[in-house]
Amino acid sequence: MNVNAAIAALAALAGLCTGVIAMLAFRWSEREQAKPTRSSLHTDAVLPPGVDTVLSVLRSSAVVLDEADAVVKASSAAYALGLVRGGKLAVEPMLQMARDTRRDGEIRQIELDLPRRGTGRGEALAVSARVAPLGSRLVLLLVEDLTEARRIEAVRRDFVANVSHELKTPVGALSLLSEAVMDASDDPEAVTRFAGRMQIEATRLTSLVQELIDLSRVQNDDPLEDAEPVRVDELVAEAIDRCRHQAGTKQITMATGGTADLHVWGNRGQLAAALGNLVENAVNYSPARTRVGIAARRIPATGGDQIELAVTDQGIGISEKDRERIFERFYRVDPARSRQTGGTGLGLAIVKHVAASHGGEVTVWSAEGQGSTFTLRLPEAGSVRDRDRDHDRSSREPYETNADLDGEDQDRPYETNSCEPLSAPEVLP
Repeated sequence: MNVNAAIAALAALAGLCTGVIAMLAFRWSEREQAKPTRSSLHTDAVLPPGVDTVLSVLRSSAVVLDEADAVVKASSAAYALGLVRGGKLAVEPMLQMARDTRRDGEIRQIELDLPRRGTGRGEALAVSARVAPLGSRLVLLLVEDLTEARRIEAVRRDFVANVSHELKTPVGALSLLSEAVMDASDDPEAVTRFAGRMQIEATRLTSLVQELIDLSRVQNDDPLEDAEPVRVDELVAEAIDRCRHQAGTKQITMATGGTADLHVWGNRGQLAAALGNLVENAVNYSPARTRVGIAARRIPATGGDQIELAVTDQGIGISEKDRERIFERFYRVDPARSRQTGGTGLGLAIVKHVAASHGGEVTVWSAEGQGSTFTLRLPEAGSVRDRDRDHDRSSREPYETNADLDGEDQDRPYETNSCEPLSAPEVLP
């Protein structure tokens, strides 16, 4: 009896201990589950209601940091700029600014230049960072990319500086020449010579002002508001008439090919100005007794056929380093020659803007000592394209000329053996 009683007592004691241990383990498990973990701090649940939605529609790159400087929320733009790496804010000045804001609750802002990711050319991103407290534990960082705005501002400053310089040159020349005329009032030959120089400078000033007006117009106006089908042969004829005097003086032959029955869609005035600038440059930079050719053709393209207008000269050519910049405003390949010919450095910039605003483009092929070919691509007039769709285009030559391309010079675009020559004007004495 005593043995059985002892065994029963031991079993009861063991059961009691097991129950106590199980209860303690359960309570400890509940307590551990109730503790906040590092992962739970980094979920969207810690953000105040509605903040996640607001951050998703902001243009700025957004980063939310907790009290341990860990990233709770970051937009895709923040990752693209390289602000967040490995769950941490990777820009030390921004991180220090966030810590200061968390400590005193003040809103802070700073502008920084950040290295551009994925390039080894030392390019920098200009950003503006603003830090503000978000609730009691979080800090919100908003970063705005200012790179494009700064680039535009730099372009504007350069443009104003260049305009000031270009206007100052002829105005200063006119002032000096007028003084020279006054001092030489008793010398008719000197007065005549100085008056001729004044006329040249006045013409140059007028041309510069007009091109500035044209550039401003093509940048601000929508050419498609007054768009219409424009005959290519009429544009070519107008461009040739514009340069007929210069071409006659230098005995340059003007030749055309493939311009019949082609139409482009756009603003007639702007298209005529663009093609006229290309032809005028070709004449001005070509040696005497050479040829300038204007060829056109229809080419297939995504979204509809396009018309290519190519202006080819036999001039001095353009070096590779200059070809990258010739469409910039006021950029001249040869400044001394440009001033001699009256060039302002705005003609090709106008051509570029006209092409872009009409949904086209302008490209250049050139080799030093061999000449240049500027190609203007523009959308074909839709109504004309639909009307001609039933015609058999396969029977047409690519450039609608009477001769094929020279076999050994096919790498030079639009070079033809013969085209429709236009008689050069009489050479002026």
